[in-house]
Amino acid sequence: MVQVNETVIVTKQAFSAVGLRWEGTFAEAGAGGIRVIQRELQHRCGEIRGIADPGHFYGLSYHAYPGGTGFVHYAVFEVTDADQEEVPEGMVMVHVPAMKYAKYEHRAGQNIGDSYSGIYAWIEQQQDLRTLPQEGDELTHFEIYPSNQDPDSTHPEFTIMIPVLEG
Repeated sequence: MVQVNETVIVTKQAFSAVGLRWEGTFAEAGAGGIRVIQRELQHRCGEIRGIADPGHFYGLSYHAYPGGTGFVHYAVFEVTDADQEEVPEGMVMVHVPAMKYAKYEHRAGQNIGDSYSGIYAWIEQQQDLRTLPQEGDELTHFEIYPSNQDPDSTHPEFTIMIPVLEG
């Protein structure tokens, strides 16, 4: 089945988020490492003050290892108070600058790999867009999940956000 989902460019203002940090390899992530912190975040969301949108949480992914073998991932809720003095025990606050993103809606039942291949192919076809340089600890992408989604679902639904530069 060919996936034909629309990709659009959106600007998201800077935001702060509170949640849980995970670091590991892509193999560890594929084996369920990220799902563990998503479940814990869903269970502990009542501890986070000032959640901007209780209906959705984010999965923020950053480069961590040379050679692209692993990454750092944060399962977080965006918060309205970036100056929170108390972050719940075992959680972290993350700040993300304002950026433009290629936004793609991955639908339940679609192939996740095809969704990612499709959005990156779309970005490459745009003459005035490029992805951010993949060096250091830059945000590579983030996903927006419905808060009530089962992390163990084999057919998840989420929004893919890839940071892009124009020009």
